[in-house]
Amino acid sequence: MTLDPTPSLLENLYWITLLAVIVSSASGVLKAGFKQFDLFGVIIIAIATGLGGGSLRDMLLGRDVFWINDQIFFIASLGSAVTIFVAARLILVSPKYFLVADAAGLATFGVAGTLVSLMVGAPPLIASFMGVMTGTMGGIFRDVLCNETPVVFLSPLYATVSWVGSLLFIGLLHFDQEITVAAIISGLSIFISRLLAMYYKVSLPRFRFKS
Repeated sequence: MTLDPTPSLLENLYWITLLAVIVSSASGVLKAGFKQFDLFGVIIIAIATGLGGGSLRDMLLGRDVFWINDQIFFIASLGSAVTIFVAARLILVSPKYFLVADAAGLATFGVAGTLVSLMVGAPPLIASFMGVMTGTMGGIFRDVLCNETPVVFLSPLYATVSWVGSLLFIGLLHFDQEITVAAIISGLSIFISRLLAMYYKVSLPRFRFKS
């Protein structure tokens, strides 16, 4: 399945990616904030979170890195970082907002990563995994820079819901669902499933040796 990069498709991809950058960067700021980083540290974590996954995806697919090609994404990440940094000084920020922002970034980047991969002709299974990688790698960079075990390896259903949502997106497109509708359905599925998994503590079995 290869999607032709029509003007409408490119516009959808642009807005999905922009939203993904903003919310993912916000999750990076909140994590850095809990670590008491200074403004520069917060900005670095936000940029790594908001732009890292998409950068790795583009390099693997042989595309121009999206935020180098269009600096509005870098500006959006920077703006998100500064805005949350200032807002946190004025209002009470609960740790749960980090989880919500992280889930939103997972959902939007999962859809965007899958869409980009389909546009360059990646096979459906590879495209779905690229969606997972786009959605999770920024968070991995964030957690490693914050000297923590990445949440993707320990938290209730994280990459799993992203992969299922990416496959759902591809399935909807296969049955000729309009791209915007397919993106909304898939993105909401990832977002809601991630929040439910956290609320009910649903996770995959962990590796353990026989005692």
